[in-house]
Amino acid sequence: MTKFNRRRFIMGGILASLGFVLIDSFWFEKYIIDWNYFNLKKSGQPPIKIVQISDLHIDQVRSFHRAIAKKINKLQPDLIVFTGDSVDAPDTLEYLDEFLKLIDHSMQKYAILGNWEYWGNVNLSTLKNTFTRHNCELLVNEHRTISIKNRSLNVIGIDDFVGGNADFISAVDGMKAAEATVVLTHCPEHRDVIIKQKGELLIDLVLCGHTHGGQITFFGWVPFKPKGSGPYVKGWYQEKDPKMYISKGIGTSVLPIRLGARAEVAMFDL
Repeated sequence: MTKFNRRRFIMGGILASLGFVLIDSFWFEKYIIDWNYFNLKKSGQPPIKIVQISDLHIDQVRSFHRAIAKKINKLQPDLIVFTGDSVDAPDTLEYLDEFLKLIDHSMQKYAILGNWEYWGNVNLSTLKNTFTRHNCELLVNEHRTISIKNRSLNVIGIDDFVGGNADFISAVDGMKAAEATVVLTHCPEHRDVIIKQKGELLIDLVLCGHTHGGQITFFGWVPFKPKGSGPYVKGWYQEKDPKMYISKGIGTSVLPIRLGARAEVAMFDL
């Protein structure tokens, strides 16, 4: 191989690699959703099927949003939870409304706030009404005790840890014991506070978002994490009780790309 041909070969390899990275970060990791399933059910009990949607950051309804809704309708989960940053600007509420219309109205849904609902000056009353129209209750430092498949479930929804006023103590005030308890809190760092405040309360699962799985990572190295992430990035953290799962979420923030942090929807049998 001549020196000239070798140079062309190397340049071709560099350009091909760059093209792959661009396709991966601007398209594949953003729009080809990773559906992750986890079996946490206890033996002898009918499973409560939960789907977690996090960090939509929706600015229009695209084909992959429609595909997500279609798959959820096919799965028919017992509960859908939205763990914050569904919208990040007032003028995107109409797209959230359009997306929620695509999901079976009869499915029970709960949502919490993220930092961007605050930072984006979203009208929280309008947001709450948008959720309510689609059988979704917005929980802000509140809990609900519901019955699914003859099992009692506590759903605790916390205000955002960074932009709002996260108050776990207020959220569980007056709460009675249930067969299972799930906490929804947008920022994973808040779980460290919950550990100190929960006392004897048994919590089966904490569901978070916020980090986008790092959004842009290089071979596991995360150059930036938003405030409220703490030492956490994505996936399971079970070194302490309660165990926590951090969804990489669906949308993007600041930069419209994902690299090494493919968008996901998480599913749990509890």
